[in-house]
Order: sequence, then structure tokens, then C-alpha cells
Amino acid sequence: MIRVKNLTKKYGELKAVDDVTFDVHTGDILGFLGPNGAGKTTTVRIITCFLLPTAGWVEVDGLNVFEHSLEVRKKIGYLPENAPLYSEMNVLDYLHFIMGVRGILKDRWSQRTKEMINICGLGPVVNRNIGELSKGFRQRVGLAQAMVHDPEVLILDEPTSGLDPNQIAEIRSLIKELGKEKTVILCTHILPEVEATCKRVLIINEGKIVADGSPAELQASFQGKEQIYIELKTPFTDVESKLANLENVEKVKEILTNGDDLKKFTIECARGVDLREGLFRLAVDNNWVLLEMRKEQASLEDVFRQLTTS
Repeated sequence: MIRVKNLTKKYGELKAVDDVTFDVHTGDILGFLGPNGAGKTTTVRIITCFLLPTAGWVEVDGLNVFEHSLEVRKKIGYLPENAPLYSEMNVLDYLHFIMGVRGILKDRWSQRTKEMINICGLGPVVNRNIGELSKGFRQRVGLAQAMVHDPEVLILDEPTSGLDPNQIAEIRSLIKELGKEKTVILCTHILPEVEATCKRVLIINEGKIVADGSPAELQASFQGKEQIYIELKTPFTDVESKLANLENVEKVKEILTNGDDLKKFTIECARGVDLREGLFRLAVDNNWVLLEMRKEQASLEDVFRQLTTS
């Protein structure tokens, strides 16, 4: 649905976007990540026809964004970080205004308004002026304007900003549902949101794509060693040495605790080695009470920091 090829944007000598190439297909929910100034917003503005590139090209549903700008805009719903709202208008009038701008026939306004009010939870504020609304409700109104024309592509920049935990869960669920039929690009700094919502992650840094894959793939690729966390209850003092002598164990690190009998360790081994059965048998043989054992995994935050910091 979206094809970006060799995209470059210069401001004088500064390359905000440097030879970026990627595709996003229908049914994809793409998490587009990057630190401030990485080129994320510039890329999105080119895709949505707000900016012209210095080089390269972008297609949306087979239409070049430079040659068919108006047709492309009809296919895109865009929620920028600061939603384009008119504070003196009430919510209902604003939605009708956007429908008119989008060319939606008037005989569809009533039905589409009801759908947006229901989907975005705008019932309690539909007759209030936008300027009187909380940030969370303003964000919902912005989301409604992005979806009101039922676009094939949704580009959402920080869509859950200002929402409470219940509202965030609702919007995440909505994005997942929309992603079954639409192409969705989600720009956010909230990494747990990406893990919970996105099938694929693209990380941009200093204008270049530095990672592309599912959250699980990225986490696995940046996990240097297999790590297992183990928690034991035992009065014995030689636990660490016995763990270290277990076959395939490369490193044991004890985590300090307040209890004398409670012992916690992080154990490292080579990639592809599973120590859990051996650890279980070792605990049984030594009469240790095994309270917890789990595989540790690099978080998406760990991956992001490795790729975007010196």
C-alpha cells in the first residue's frame, strides 16, 4: 500500500532523511520509532503530501504522492502530534466541517457521525466546544477527524497522548481492529504501546533506517546471550558456585536481597542453549525451593537505546 524508495530530504547541508527505503502493506501495523530529530516526522510529512523530498519517491496505493497529491490525501487519515482542531467549534460542528472538507455526501453525515462518536467515545462531549475539552477528549476528536472518511491508510502520531489507562487500552484495541483491513503507521515514543499494538517496527536514527522487523525479532537479535532469572529459597551459602559449575553456564550474577534464605540470580549461557531443565534438576538434588524461573529477554527499549545512542 505504501512504498518509500531512496527518500532523501535536505535542509541546506543537513540531511533530515537520508536514502530511506521501506514498504508497508495492507494489514500491517507499523511502529515508526526514532529519537527527536531522527527524521521520523519529516518522512511522515512527505508521505502525507505536506513536504516535497529532495530525492527519491513515495507511492500510496500505486499513486505517486508528487504527481497525484490530492488523490493520495483522500486515501490517508492523518493525526499529527498536535491535532488540527478549532477550539471555538463544538465537536459535532467540527465533525460535520471535516466531512464537508473530505467530500463526504451529506446524506451520510448522520450515520458517520454516530459511528465516530461511538468508536472514539465522544458521547459525553459531542455538544461542547473543543476549547473546553480535556487533552484526552481533544485527542479523541483528532482521532475521529483522521478516520471520518474511512481512509485506506491511517498515520497516527502519538495517538494516545493525554489519555488515561482505560482510554489507552480502548485506542490500542481500535488500532488493532483497524489494522486488519487498513495500512496503519503508528509514530510514538511509548515503547510498550508499540509492543502491545504493532506487528512490525521500523527504527530511524540520524535520517537512516537502523532496524526493521517484528518486536520479537528485534529483541531476539539484540540479545547477546541467553539469560535466565532464578529465585530460590535455601539456607545454603554455596548456591552460586553450584550454579556456576552447571554445564553450559557461562556467568552467574547474584542479585542482592534482604532475606537470608532468599537468593536471586541471573544466569548467562550461549544463544540457543536452554538451561531450565538442568537448573530444575539441580534445585531438586540440593533441596532448594524453586520460587521462580524465567527466560530474560532484551526489551524493545534496550534495542532502541542500543541503536539510537552512541
